[in-house]
Amino acid sequence: MLGDVSGETSTYLMVLGDRDALGWVLSTRQTAFPERRRRDAASLRTGDELLVYTTRGCFGNPTRDRGRIVARAAVAAAATRDEEPVRFGERSYPWRCPLDITELAPFRTGVVLADHVHSLRLFPKPENWSVYLRRPLVPLARQDRDFLVGLLAEHTQPVAEVLPGYPGTG
Repeated sequence: MLGDVSGETSTYLMVLGDRDALGWVLSTRQTAFPERRRRDAASLRTGDELLVYTTRGCFGNPTRDRGRIVARAAVAAAATRDEEPVRFGERSYPWRCPLDITELAPFRTGVVLADHVHSLRLFPKPENWSVYLRRPLVPLARQDRDFLVGLLAEHTQPVAEVLPGYPGTG
Protein backbone atom coordinates (compact mmCIF):
# COMPACT_ATOMS: atom_id res chain seq x y z
CA MET A 1 0.00 0.00 0.00
CA LEU A 2 1.23 3.50 -0.83
CA GLY A 3 -0.07 5.72 1.96
CA ASP A 4 2.01 7.14 4.79
CA VAL A 5 0.93 5.58 8.10
CA SER A 6 2.40 8.40 10.21
CA GLY A 7 -0.68 10.57 9.76
CA GLU A 8 1.12 13.09 7.55
CA THR A 9 0.11 13.68 3.99
CA SER A 10 1.94 11.98 1.16
CA THR A 11 2.92 13.29 -2.26
CA TYR A 12 2.80 11.31 -5.50
CA LEU A 13 3.53 11.79 -9.14
CA MET A 14 0.25 10.92 -10.84
CA VAL A 15 1.25 9.51 -14.22
CA LEU A 16 -1.13 10.11 -17.14
CA GLY A 17 -0.39 8.75 -20.60
CA ASP A 18 -3.67 9.54 -22.34
CA ARG A 19 -4.88 12.93 -23.58
CA ASP A 20 -8.58 12.09 -23.01
CA ALA A 21 -7.85 10.98 -19.45
CA LEU A 22 -5.93 14.20 -18.77
CA GLY A 23 -8.81 16.29 -20.16
CA TRP A 24 -11.25 14.38 -17.97
CA VAL A 25 -9.09 14.77 -14.85
CA LEU A 26 -8.69 18.51 -15.38
CA SER A 27 -12.29 19.24 -16.36
CA THR A 28 -14.04 17.06 -13.76
CA ARG A 29 -11.43 17.62 -11.05
CA GLN A 30 -11.20 13.97 -10.14
CA THR A 31 -9.02 11.01 -10.92
CA ALA A 32 -9.92 7.39 -11.50
CA PHE A 33 -8.33 3.99 -11.11
CA PRO A 34 -8.94 0.58 -12.68
CA GLU A 35 -10.16 -2.25 -10.47
CA ARG A 36 -6.67 -3.77 -10.35
CA ARG A 37 -5.38 -0.52 -8.75
CA ARG A 38 -8.09 -0.29 -6.07
CA ARG A 39 -5.46 -0.54 -3.31
CA ASP A 40 -3.67 2.49 -4.73
CA ALA A 41 -6.98 4.38 -4.82
CA ALA A 42 -7.82 3.30 -1.26
CA SER A 43 -4.44 4.46 0.03
CA LEU A 44 -5.07 8.07 -0.98
CA ARG A 45 -6.15 10.27 1.90
CA THR A 46 -7.71 13.69 2.01
CA GLY A 47 -4.92 16.24 1.70
CA ASP A 48 -2.47 13.98 -0.11
CA GLU A 49 -0.74 15.88 -2.89
CA LEU A 50 -0.57 14.83 -6.53
CA LEU A 51 1.84 16.27 -9.07
CA VAL A 52 0.25 15.52 -12.45
CA TYR A 53 2.81 14.14 -14.91
CA THR A 54 1.93 13.74 -18.59
CA THR A 55 4.07 11.20 -20.44
CA ARG A 56 5.75 11.86 -23.79
CA GLY A 57 3.04 9.80 -25.46
CA CYS A 58 0.10 11.51 -23.74
CA PHE A 59 -0.73 13.66 -26.76
CA GLY A 60 0.05 11.06 -29.43
CA ASN A 61 3.39 12.44 -30.61
CA PRO A 62 6.27 11.26 -28.39
CA THR A 63 8.89 12.68 -30.77
CA ARG A 64 7.47 16.20 -30.35
CA ASP A 65 6.17 16.15 -26.79
CA ARG A 66 8.15 15.86 -23.57
CA GLY A 67 7.07 14.27 -20.32
CA ARG A 68 6.05 17.15 -18.05
CA ILE A 69 4.68 17.88 -14.63
CA VAL A 70 1.77 20.15 -15.51
CA ALA A 71 -0.38 20.48 -12.40
CA ARG A 72 -0.55 20.25 -8.65
CA ALA A 73 -3.62 18.91 -6.90
CA ALA A 74 -4.79 17.77 -3.49
CA VAL A 75 -7.01 14.80 -2.78
CA ALA A 76 -10.35 16.30 -1.71
CA ALA A 77 -11.95 13.09 -0.34
CA ALA A 78 -11.41 9.35 -0.21
CA ALA A 79 -11.82 7.31 -3.37
CA THR A 80 -15.15 5.58 -3.90
CA ARG A 81 -16.33 2.90 -6.30
CA ASP A 82 -18.73 4.16 -8.95
CA GLU A 83 -21.32 1.79 -10.40
CA GLU A 84 -20.84 3.41 -13.82
CA PRO A 85 -17.07 3.56 -14.34
CA VAL A 86 -15.47 6.16 -16.53
CA ARG A 87 -13.95 4.65 -19.69
CA PHE A 88 -10.97 5.62 -21.82
CA GLY A 89 -10.76 3.44 -24.90
CA GLU A 90 -11.27 -0.16 -23.81
CA ARG A 91 -10.28 0.49 -20.20
CA SER A 92 -12.69 0.90 -17.33
CA TYR A 93 -11.96 2.97 -14.21
CA PRO A 94 -14.53 2.38 -11.44
CA TRP A 95 -12.61 3.97 -8.54
CA ARG A 96 -12.92 7.76 -8.39
CA CYS A 97 -11.32 10.34 -6.20
CA PRO A 98 -12.18 14.09 -6.16
CA LEU A 99 -9.33 16.57 -6.53
CA ASP A 100 -8.68 20.20 -5.77
CA ILE A 101 -6.45 21.38 -8.62
CA THR A 102 -4.43 24.24 -7.18
CA GLU A 103 -1.84 24.93 -9.89
CA LEU A 104 -1.77 24.39 -13.66
CA ALA A 105 0.81 25.19 -16.30
CA PRO A 106 -0.35 26.32 -19.75
CA PHE A 107 -0.70 23.54 -22.34
CA ARG A 108 2.64 22.14 -23.53
CA THR A 109 4.55 23.83 -20.70
CA GLY A 110 5.51 22.66 -17.24
CA VAL A 111 8.48 20.91 -15.67
CA VAL A 112 10.25 18.61 -18.14
CA LEU A 113 11.05 15.72 -15.84
CA ALA A 114 13.87 14.30 -17.97
CA ASP A 115 15.86 17.49 -17.37
CA HIS A 116 15.93 16.82 -13.62
CA VAL A 117 16.27 13.05 -13.15
CA HIS A 118 19.85 13.37 -11.86
CA SER A 119 18.63 15.69 -9.08
CA LEU A 120 15.88 13.39 -7.78
CA ARG A 121 16.08 10.56 -5.23
CA LEU A 122 13.17 8.94 -7.06
CA PHE A 123 15.55 7.76 -9.78
CA PRO A 124 18.45 5.78 -8.26
CA LYS A 125 19.47 4.79 -11.80
CA PRO A 126 18.87 7.98 -13.79
CA GLU A 127 19.83 6.33 -17.08
CA ASN A 128 16.72 4.13 -16.72
CA TRP A 129 14.48 6.73 -15.10
CA SER A 130 11.32 6.06 -17.12
CA VAL A 131 10.94 2.51 -15.73
CA TYR A 132 10.15 4.05 -12.33
CA LEU A 133 7.01 5.65 -13.80
CA ARG A 134 5.13 2.52 -14.90
CA ARG A 135 2.31 2.86 -12.41
CA PRO A 136 -0.35 5.54 -11.88
CA LEU A 137 0.94 6.77 -8.50
CA VAL A 138 4.63 7.11 -7.74
CA PRO A 139 5.48 8.15 -4.15
CA LEU A 140 7.81 11.13 -3.79
CA ALA A 141 10.28 11.80 -1.00
CA ARG A 142 9.85 15.19 0.70
CA GLN A 143 13.09 16.50 -0.85
CA ASP A 144 11.97 15.55 -4.37
CA ARG A 145 8.52 17.02 -3.73
CA ASP A 146 9.93 20.34 -2.57
CA PHE A 147 12.29 20.54 -5.55
CA LEU A 148 9.56 19.75 -8.11
CA VAL A 149 6.92 22.01 -6.53
CA GLY A 150 9.44 24.88 -6.65
CA LEU A 151 10.09 24.26 -10.33
CA LEU A 152 6.39 23.90 -11.14
CA ALA A 153 5.57 27.23 -9.48
CA GLU A 154 7.69 28.96 -12.15
CA HIS A 155 5.31 27.67 -14.86
CA THR A 156 1.82 27.84 -13.37
CA GLN A 157 -0.92 30.40 -13.92
CA PRO A 158 -4.46 30.63 -12.53
CA VAL A 159 -6.25 27.36 -13.31
CA ALA A 160 -9.32 29.07 -14.81
CA GLU A 161 -7.12 31.01 -17.25
CA VAL A 162 -5.13 28.10 -18.67
CA LEU A 163 -7.61 25.20 -18.40
CA PRO A 164 -9.41 26.04 -21.70
CA GLY A 165 -6.09 25.57 -23.54
CA TYR A 166 -6.01 21.85 -22.71
CA PRO A 167 -7.62 19.39 -25.15
CA GLY A 168 -10.78 17.78 -23.86
CA THR A 169 -11.55 20.37 -21.20
CA GLY A 170 -14.08 22.48 -23.10
